Amino acid sequence: MITRKKVVLLGATGSIGESTLKVIRTHSDKLELVGIAANKNLKKLSEIASEFDVANIALFDNDAFVEAKTSGAFRPGTHLLQGMDGLEELASLPECDTVLVAVVGTLGLKPALACIEAGKTLAVASKEILVLAGKFVMAKAREKGVSVLPVDSEHNAIFQCVHGEQSRHIEKLILTASGGSFRDLPLNQFANVTLEEALKHPNWDMGPKVTLDSATMANKGLEMIEARWLFDMDPSQIDVVIHPQSIAHSMAQFVDGSILAHLSPPDMTFAIQHCLLYPERDAGVVDALDFSQAMQLDFRPPEKERYPCLGLAKQAMQAGGIATGVFNAANEVAVDAFVNHQIGFIEIPQIIEKTLESIDNIEPNSIEEVLEYDRQARLRASQVLAK
Repeated sequence: MITRKKVVLLGATGSIGESTLKVIRTHSDKLELVGIAANKNLKKLSEIASEFDVANIALFDNDAFVEAKTSGAFRPGTHLLQGMDGLEELASLPECDTVLVAVVGTLGLKPALACIEAGKTLAVASKEILVLAGKFVMAKAREKGVSVLPVDSEHNAIFQCVHGEQSRHIEKLILTASGGSFRDLPLNQFANVTLEEALKHPNWDMGPKVTLDSATMANKGLEMIEARWLFDMDPSQIDVVIHPQSIAHSMAQFVDGSILAHLSPPDMTFAIQHCLLYPERDAGVVDALDFSQAMQLDFRPPEKERYPCLGLAKQAMQAGGIATGVFNAANEVAVDAFVNHQIGFIEIPQIIEKTLESIDNIEPNSIEEVLEYDRQARLRASQVLAK
């Protein structure tokens, strides 16, 4: 009898969660969902629990937790957990093998560390985990002998390209970027773009925050920072190229000039399945590329004027310390303001830059300090916004 790998999914109701469930449905003979968490989407979480017969469930939002307790949304005997303590307990379930962290924002940091502390494999989709605390997370993973597997398609692509290679043979990592909603829009029209236009990503179906970060390419800046920690690279060894088709998901260049690229259709199930089944492989959820059909792959360097957020992220990565966390926090505040029609699209990088300039960069010594500086950065960005 084949033993199924037991999976905990934090962020089960989001877009990454939905793709993860597709993988688990397809490979139900190899994967078993034993724990799920969401912020407050009780209805959707209940449907997932029912379909996959999940007994361990966490709701971060207090009102949703209370409703779950009183409404009978889950079957009798369900182990229902609440808040950050609930996420951490779910991430360290004794029977769990792999924890996939796909919650939004900084909420995934403590559960990720709890997962590592418990000796579970960490599949990481939440950018903030490594952007804020990469040195702590990766050091703890090395200490515990825990694998950190990247769920982002770009990092997963690099992981597959450099697997088995010696680090001294890697010249640089090249992250590909779609270019987002406005990759071909004349620069003189940026001041007038609307939220609705920004949310129309040409290649991917993602949530609003990730789609907007793609339009500014702040997401690619965050991914550069992640790559620096995931693959223990110097910031100077990480580059970005625009690739409109989103088929080559990233590349690794070696000291001899050879470049390995990872290709697949623009669908998150490829990277998720790789992480959940690793080191095994099996048939994919969707069809592979069909080379009997003509296709074109284009690459071009990103324009500095079109994507100022990318340059700001590079500066923060090179500065180190809390700068990368400040970049992330200021970006979240600015994007939220744009979503709520408080600022225009072109003001997003302006708020990030002013926030970075207003905070002294230091090196944090603990996770508690990381979270406190994140709080301070959000406060400062809100003050910049108010002005």
